[in-house]
Amino acid sequence: MNMQTAVKPARRIFVAICVATGLLLTARAATQQAGSAREELVRAGDATIHVMMRGEGPTVVLLPAAGRGVEDFDDLSTRLAQAGYRAVLPQPRGIGRSVGSLEGLTMHDLGADVAVVIKAMGGAPVTIVGHAFGNRVARIVATDHPALVKQVILLAAGGIVPPSPETQEAMRRASDASLPRDERLAARRRAFFATGNDPATWEGGWHETARQAQAAANRATPVQEWWAAGAVPILVLQGTEDAIAPPENAQLLAKEYGDRVSVVEIQGAGHAMLPEQPERIASAILAYLRR
Repeated sequence: MNMQTAVKPARRIFVAICVATGLLLTARAATQQAGSAREELVRAGDATIHVMMRGEGPTVVLLPAAGRGVEDFDDLSTRLAQAGYRAVLPQPRGIGRSVGSLEGLTMHDLGADVAVVIKAMGGAPVTIVGHAFGNRVARIVATDHPALVKQVILLAAGGIVPPSPETQEAMRRASDASLPRDERLAARRRAFFATGNDPATWEGGWHETARQAQAAANRATPVQEWWAAGAVPILVLQGTEDAIAPPENAQLLAKEYGDRVSVVEIQGAGHAMLPEQPERIASAILAYLRR
């Protein structure tokens, strides 16, 4: 047999392997690039806001729950970046490298921090995703700075209908450092998590000083000043077992604002939502962004 004839099939196989490997390496590099974070410090009045960014494309700003940092959005921001969006994560003042006065704040002040970040990112109207307390901040940004907000996506969207007294007591016990760990975990499960989900995923990552300042800002600001989210479209992702932001809140939004509001139920999710159902939440958000 001619040696050249024997070599050609082997060479084709080798080239095919190289091409396939190259494509895999290129895809892996793109995934790593999308998932890697860039950082910037943005001056907002007396505050300096530490901002992390992932990906390139239309901007989606992500705002975390009370007393928690943007690390809660690690999974979602990576998924958004891989899907062709720029995820912008402003760390709330009082957490990590974000600093500024925590005295005498209102929700308007916290919304202004986010507005300055959006302007620093280019100022084009953005989508804001707010989780729990972050959903309130998202709505006040849309109210106070309508030119900067295209739409809001609200996770665990409370406000009007309060949690039950039993849930409020569970919230208090969950943060009571004097209680044994098992009791605190049981309270955290009762307040924040759906049946069968692991409350230990939220055992760390709490920032009590920032949480207290946020709670004071919330008390200082009437609900009516942020409830409507200005006039922008609203997507509510409603955990079916959310005891802190009961489903009646989403129903009220839909009743009051009609076609401006879309509600998607997230099965198997409580108030924590993000660590409970990351894939369902990402799928619902991406579907809304691409609609």
